[in-house]
Amino acid sequence: MGASVSWHLAGLGVEVVMIDAALPGEGVTNWSFAWVNASNKTETKEYFDLNVAGLTAHVDLAATLGAADWWHPTGHIRWCEDSDGAEGLKSQVDLLGSWGYDATMWGAERVRRVLEPAVEFPSDGTPVAVFRHEGWVQGRSLVHRLVKDSENLGAELVVDSPVTDITIREGRANQIGLADGRSLAVDAVVNAAGPAGARISALVGRGLPLRDEPGMVARLRCERVPIGRAMHSPHVELRPDGDDLVAIHSREVDAHIHPDTDPQHLAARLHGLAVDVVPALRTSILIGAKIAMRPLPGDGFPSVGAVDGFSGYYEAITHSGITLGVIIGRLLAHEVVEGTVDDLLRPYRPARL
Repeated sequence: MGASVSWHLAGLGVEVVMIDAALPGEGVTNWSFAWVNASNKTETKEYFDLNVAGLTAHVDLAATLGAADWWHPTGHIRWCEDSDGAEGLKSQVDLLGSWGYDATMWGAERVRRVLEPAVEFPSDGTPVAVFRHEGWVQGRSLVHRLVKDSENLGAELVVDSPVTDITIREGRANQIGLADGRSLAVDAVVNAAGPAGARISALVGRGLPLRDEPGMVARLRCERVPIGRAMHSPHVELRPDGDDLVAIHSREVDAHIHPDTDPQHLAARLHGLAVDVVPALRTSILIGAKIAMRPLPGDGFPSVGAVDGFSGYYEAITHSGITLGVIIGRLLAHEVVEGTVDDLLRPYRPARL
């Protein structure tokens, strides 16, 4: 999110300083399932529309930057193991179709024959939702590209130095303090700090209701990646993660995360669930797993834009930051520079929280 805002601002000719408490792209971004979609964003039509715009923005960005190794529009499939779940999935596909989204139902036998021969479905007749235009992102690669391009446009990068202070003077944010002792004069501050967003908002006296949603992603090394796209099975999510890696995640496993969790124990459980769906992963090697805290504003929707009461402070805090990062970065950059609020962002203004 921060890299996207910075890249779009720099492209508009703004003098930008990118500040990261650690290293860009190495935190939550690198340990996200990183599935770009709107099919799972049907809580409201407005939120669906924002995520459709997010998906389109990735296509546009790939045309500008070159897709390289970060953008993988390989599609997505989802299925359930019981009849109630299958009916709910069909209803979701019907709703998406009525909204003009590319969503269809196939039988599992056809999916295995045409798309994913290595997947073990409950039966050949299992109904499978197919979303051909979705994809996944190698988040760290995209962030590195956006940061580098921002620097080429004149932006400065400050790493390993958290923000410790934001000064409001005469009704405007005009200075920030860093942990390394530096102070920077600024015209505007964008809080895209993810899980640290509430701490940053507190520096301007704002209480941002933010709950952390823990999630574990693990990576498996394979001699040959046996799947071609992101997929949601009943118990585990899987996707390719480059030439010899598969990324896996499970909300079922996430439910067992607690302060004393042994990540390796949960990772082994996650690996087992993946093997149940794709038996070819039995020979894969678990090479890494991490529990990351995903930011979720109080009502579950993004907090984006200027905060009422003073000038020069903006928020860009949301779950689904991979899907929404590119579109929010673009729209928020124009808001910072021009003062315009795009209709896509109007439901998500910080004042509602």
